[in-house]
Amino acid sequence: MLNQTSLKTSMKTDSDLPYLRELNIALGVLAPVWPAIIFLGLLSNTTNILVFIKAGVRDSVTILLLSLSISDMCFLILITPTVSTNIIFHYKPRWVWALDHSITHNLLYWPAFTFYDYSSYISVFLGVTRCACVAMPLHFKSTFTKRRTVVGVVCLFCFAVLFHLPVLTIFSIGWRKDPVTNVSIPVAVVSGRQTMVKINDLLNRNTLPWISFITMIGCVALLSFKLFQASKIRSLPASGDKAAAKSDHDNKLSPKDVHVVQSVVLVCSIFIIAQLPALLYSTVRVVNPEFDQGGRLVKLFGVFFCISLTCSLLNATVNIFVYYNYNNKYRSAFRALLNLT
Repeated sequence: MLNQTSLKTSMKTDSDLPYLRELNIALGVLAPVWPAIIFLGLLSNTTNILVFIKAGVRDSVTILLLSLSISDMCFLILITPTVSTNIIFHYKPRWVWALDHSITHNLLYWPAFTFYDYSSYISVFLGVTRCACVAMPLHFKSTFTKRRTVVGVVCLFCFAVLFHLPVLTIFSIGWRKDPVTNVSIPVAVVSGRQTMVKINDLLNRNTLPWISFITMIGCVALLSFKLFQASKIRSLPASGDKAAAKSDHDNKLSPKDVHVVQSVVLVCSIFIIAQLPALLYSTVRVVNPEFDQGGRLVKLFGVFFCISLTCSLLNATVNIFVYYNYNNKYRSAFRALLNLT
C-alpha cells in the first residue's frame, strides 16, 4: 500500500537531491500506463460484478469474490483524481488550475485506500476460509455459510473505515477569497495531519499489512501443498489397503474444489506480489526519516511511490483473468453474458 505522497512537492525539491533522474524515468515509464490500467480495471470489475450476479451468489466464495470486485472498483474510481493530478504535475507543471489542486490530489486519496485495504481484508478472509475448509473439511465445510460470510464482509468494511478514521478526517473543504478576483474559491483544509498520519503509518501501513502479508503467505503455502497432495493422490494406482484408501479419500479434492483452490491461490499470490513493494518502503520509511516527504531521499521515495501505485492498480485489475481460467461457473456466465454459447 501507499503512503500519501505529493509528487508536486517532490518536483519542487532542490535539484541537487539524489535520485531525481530515477524519479523522472519512473514517471516517464509508468505514468502513461496508469490511465490504461484504471480503464481496464473499471471494465474488468464491472464485468466481474455482472457475471457473478448472473451466475448467482449462492456460496461464500462467490460472495467474497463479488465483494472484492466491488471494493476494487471503488478504489479505482476514488484514486483516479489523485492519479490524474500526478500525471498533470509531471507533463504540465505550469498547468493553471481552475480550483485548488489539493482537492483533486488529496481529498479522495484516503477514502480510495480505505477500499484498497478493505480489498486486502477480503483477500485474507478468502484465503483463511479456504485454508480451513481444505485443511479440516469435516470441521469447517459447513461453518462459512452464506449468511455468515455476508456478516463477515460487512464487519470487515466497518473495521476498514474504523482503522482509517485518523486519516479520513484530515481533509475537508473550506473557502478562500482570491485577492485578485475577490471571489471565494473551494480549497482543501488540512487539520491534525502530522499526528494522524503517524497513527495511520503505524496501524495501516505497517502492523496490519505485515500481519495480512504473513497470513497470506501461510495460506498460499498450505493451499499449494494441498493441491500438490491431491495431484499425487490422483496419479496413484488404486490400493487394496482399506486404511490407505480411506486416507486417500479424506485428502482428495473434487475437481470443483481443485479449481476453487487454484483460483484462491492465484488471487492470494497476486495480493502478495502487489503488497511487497509498499510493505518494504513503508518499513524503510519508519526506519529512515530521510526516506519521506521533505527528507533528503524524497526523490527515491517518489520512485517507490510510482512502483507501488502501479502494483496497487494492477492488483485491482487482473483478477478477471484468474476467474475466467479457473472458475467454470464464472466462465459459463461470462460466455452467456456475451452470448458466446
